[in-house]
Order: sequence, then C-alpha cells, then structure tokens
Amino acid sequence: MRIAVFGATGTVGRLVVEQGLERGHEITACTRNAAGIASHPNLRVVTGDVLEVTAAERAVAGQDAVIVALGNGRKGTVRAEGTRSVIEAMRSTGVQRLVCQTTLGAGDSRANLNFLWKYVMFGLLLRPAYADHQLQERYVREATDLRWTLVRPSAFTDGPATGTFQRGFGAEVSGLALKISRADIAGFLLDQVTDETYLNRAVGISD
Repeated sequence: MRIAVFGATGTVGRLVVEQGLERGHEITACTRNAAGIASHPNLRVVTGDVLEVTAAERAVAGQDAVIVALGNGRKGTVRAEGTRSVIEAMRSTGVQRLVCQTTLGAGDSRANLNFLWKYVMFGLLLRPAYADHQLQERYVREATDLRWTLVRPSAFTDGPATGTFQRGFGAEVSGLALKISRADIAGFLLDQVTDETYLNRAVGISD
C-alpha cells in the first residue's frame, strides 16, 4: 500500500516508517527535518510543515492511507492542529483511510495526569496536553466523511494492577504506569491500515 506518515521523525513515527518499509509498503514521510530520514527505494520524503494544508496535500495526494503519529512539539500545537490540517488535505485529495495515534488511553482520566509533567517541566506546553489530545480526537471523530481509526497507545493507568494494556504486548512497569514498546505501537498503527475491526472507533492497543 501507499501510506503517508506524519510525524515521521518522532519516536513512534520513525518506527512506523521503518516497519512499513520492511512490510513492503510504499511510504511517504512528511517532516520538517528530512535529515533524520534514511533513503530507501520505497521511501518518498516530503519536506514541509504539517500545519500548512498545502504541505500536507503534497504528502497525502495519491496515497491509499494516512497514519498520523504527531507529537506535542512547538508548545503543544502540532498534535491537534496538525491532525486537522491532515484531515483537510485528505478531503481535498480524496484519500479516505486515516489511522491516528492519540495519547488518551482507555484508563486515562483528568485526575491521572502523570504523563503531563514531563511536558510542563521542560516548558514545552502553554496549555494542558490532555486538552490538546481531546481536541485531536474531536477533529477525527467529526470527520464522518472519512474512514478512520483512533489508536490510543497510552499506558498511563491508575497503576500496574489496573493496567489492561499488557495483553499481546510486552509492557514495562515504570512508577504508576505500564509502558508499552514503541515498536509494538508502530506495528499496531500499521495493522490498522488494513484492519477494519476498529473502524470509526477509538481503541487501546490491547483491545
């Protein structure tokens, strides 16, 4: 398949690109920093800012599916607003299948924000990360003209005893969180490109 990957130089996106190529897919990687991507015969790199619809359109045009694995860079604006830009690009180019990674997990709650501190401590956010992820999911859910799956790989739960994310995936207990291998998350994102089981749903990777 021909798959456009947004967030291709991020921790999960990079693995999506690598695994996608290993599986024989043709990958288009959209990034502002092409220097971090190795060349490959089945890899096309589009340099541009995901917040600009025209850049997103260059990456999306002619693809069979789109995977969004955006992070919270640039003070928290990229994940939600970048996803909205990708959705607009898909509509304008006629591409229908969207697999979107968000950080909201099935066990997350407003009171369970231990994942937020690493962003706050480094001063990378001007608004709560949780609100940004909620907005991202809202944009995807409202795209009723697209065929989408939201993947929630967050392993931040109320504690290891309540974690349900271990089924089928290796998980490392760290503090109060179960952390799943990024490679497993990337593989699951790629699986959803063709698996319609979770179509138009938000799913945790162990569901």
